Amino acid sequence: MAKLTPYIFSEDAKSQAAFYTEALGGEILDVMTFADGPDPNPEFKDKVMHLSLKAAGILFYMCDSMWAFERGNGMALSLEFPAEAEAYAAFDKLAEGGKIMEPLKKQFWGAHFGQLEDKYGIIWQVMTEMAAPEPS
Repeated sequence: MAKLTPYIFSEDAKSQAAFYTEALGGEILDVMTFADGPDPNPEFKDKVMHLSLKAAGILFYMCDSMWAFERGNGMALSLEFPAEAEAYAAFDKLAEGGKIMEPLKKQFWGAHFGQLEDKYGIIWQVMTEMAAPEPS
């Protein structure tokens, strides 16, 4: 069985990782710069080669991008919370400096759902678990 771990390319992985650990609760587990590797290029020595963090109980990997990149709208990271309070707190913190695309609110299917683009250009879908159907 495979395991999916989001890997985020960044212009400033350390700052972006700190933002996510603050917004979602968690910690940066490990940071390796290019200076830690074999034959480091002095131009990139302080750039992040690999960073791992745990936020909202999820493992993420990150690095400083070595090439120009553009964020796309073809993918979003979805976070599902068991409690409304957790979902709203995470949504509000991730939205700081970003753009709310769909406010977090109760939806017709029974869960709370919202979508935003954070200040780093990552699209997040934040939701609550589906409510159990009420007995008839």
